[in-house]
Amino acid sequence: MATATGRFTVLGGNEESIAEVPDGIRVTRVSGRQRFAGSIEGEGFVDWIFCYLPDRTARFAGLQRIVGGIDNRSGSLVLQSTGSHDGRQSRGTWRIVPGSGTGELAGIDGEGSFDAPGGPEVDYTLDYRLRG
Repeated sequence: MATATGRFTVLGGNEESIAEVPDGIRVTRVSGRQRFAGSIEGEGFVDWIFCYLPDRTARFAGLQRIVGGIDNRSGSLVLQSTGSHDGRQSRGTWRIVPGSGTGELAGIDGEGSFDAPGGPEVDYTLDYRLRG
């Protein structure tokens, strides 16, 4: 298994409310773009669903597509993402969606994590294996 590490920069995005209830729970859809650097080079496109709780924490789940390459192999892949936000920072885990790799990334699988301490810079780690 190989390990990809680096950082991605959040380039922008938007958040739209899906549902708000009187007890302070709010559900939103967040979409955005990122620029990956390090072992992963390229652009990311993300769509998440967030559930904010009254204490200002949140849980989220979604999909993130990366187009570019990993360790000098070009292609794209989709990551299934889940995580939490404590009001100041977010942390999450990734799992590569089976069968989503294209080009030289066809047959890729693995999982990883990211840590967003606030601001546009996010550190990542992805343990992956290429089959085939």
